[in-house]
Amino acid sequence: MLALHLNKIIDEVREENVVQIITDNGSNFINAGKRIMETRPHIYWTPYAAHCINLLLEDIGKLKMHQDTLIKAKKVVRFIYGHTWVLDLMRSFTNNRELIRPDVTRFTTAYLTLQSIQKQKQALRSMFSSEAWNKSVWAKKHEEVKTRAIVLFDQKIWPYIAYCVKSVAPLVGVLREVDSEEKSCMGYLYDLIHRAKEKITLNCGYTENKYAPIWKRIDDKWTRQLCRPLHVAGYYLNPQLQFEERFSINFEVKQSLYQCIERMLDYEERFKMDVQLDSYDQFKGDFGCQIAVDSRKVRSPTDWWIRFGGQTPELTKFAIRVLSLTCSSSGCERNWSTFELIHTKKRNRLEHHRLNALVYVRYNTRLRERSIKRKLQKFDPVLVDEVDSDDE
Repeated sequence: MLALHLNKIIDEVREENVVQIITDNGSNFINAGKRIMETRPHIYWTPYAAHCINLLLEDIGKLKMHQDTLIKAKKVVRFIYGHTWVLDLMRSFTNNRELIRPDVTRFTTAYLTLQSIQKQKQALRSMFSSEAWNKSVWAKKHEEVKTRAIVLFDQKIWPYIAYCVKSVAPLVGVLREVDSEEKSCMGYLYDLIHRAKEKITLNCGYTENKYAPIWKRIDDKWTRQLCRPLHVAGYYLNPQLQFEERFSINFEVKQSLYQCIERMLDYEERFKMDVQLDSYDQFKGDFGCQIAVDSRKVRSPTDWWIRFGGQTPELTKFAIRVLSLTCSSSGCERNWSTFELIHTKKRNRLEHHRLNALVYVRYNTRLRERSIKRKLQKFDPVLVDEVDSDDE
C-alpha cells in the first residue's frame, strides 16, 4: 500500500513537470509543490540541497574576479592537457600530480582545479622557465607564449587564484556533506551554511569588500530557495549542536520548529511534546546525565535520541522523523542511473524481477565499495574540518 501511495504521488509530481522544473530556478517547482501539499497537509517538501549549492557556486563564478580567473586557468589547463609532450613535461615537474580534479559537478571541478594549480604554482613556473621548455618547438608559438605569460608574468593571477579558492572552499565542503550517503545532513545543513560564511570571512581576512559579494549570493540562495523550516528544526533537535556554546535559539529557530510541529503532529501530540521540550532545553532527566553529554559527539543524532529519549516519547519520535530525512536525492539518481545502465536498448526485454535483482546487486556492490573506502579514510563526512579540500 505504501508503494502504491508513493507511486501515486510521483505520478502527480510528474504531471506538474517537477522532474523538469527542479533543474530550473525552482520557482515553478514551489507552486507545483504547494498544489500537491494542499491535498496532503502533513507532507513537507524541500529543495535539492546539492543542486542549490551547485547553482550557488555557478553564481559566485560569475563575479568578475572569479570569472576572469577561471577563464585564465582554463586556458592554462586546456593548453597543457591538449599536448602530450607538454603534459609529460608538467608531470615530470609535479611528480605526476594532476591539475584537473574531477568531482560530481562541473562548478566544483573548476574550483578544485584552481586549487590544484595553486598547489603546483612553483612546479608550473619552473616548467615554463626550464631549459627543456625553451628548447622545445612550443616555446615560440603564439598560443604557448600567451599561456607562459599567464603563469610567469601575470601579476594578478596567483593572488586571484588564492582568493577564489579561499572564498569558495567552505562551500565545496558543504556540497560534499549534503551529497554524502553516510549520514543524513538534515540536522546539520543550517549550521553548515552559517559556519561556511564564518570561515569565508576568516579566509578573506575579515575584509568586507572581499567576503560581502560571496555572502550576498549565499544569503540570496539560502533565504529565497534553500532554507526550509525542516532544516532549522533539525538544527534545534541535533544534540551535537544543542550542547555547543555557539548554539542560539533565536526567533527564526523557534518559529520554524513550531511550524514543523503544527504540520506534522495533531493537537494532542503537540501538547505533550511542548511540555517535553522543557526537559530537552534545560537538560533535565536523561538528557542531563553525563553519559548523554559525553556521547553526543560519538552517537549519531537519531541513535542519541533512541538511547536517551525514553522519558519524552512524543518528542523523541518527532526528532527521529526530522533528523532521519535527507537533503539530497543523489541516492535516487544513482539508482536511476544504474537502471539506465542495465536496461539498455539491447537489453530492453529483461523481466522486471530480473531487472530489479540486477540493479539491487550492482547498486549495493558500489555502495559497499564506497563505504569501505570511506572507512579506510577514517573521517566523518558531516564534519567540515575533517574533509580534505583536495579530496576527490
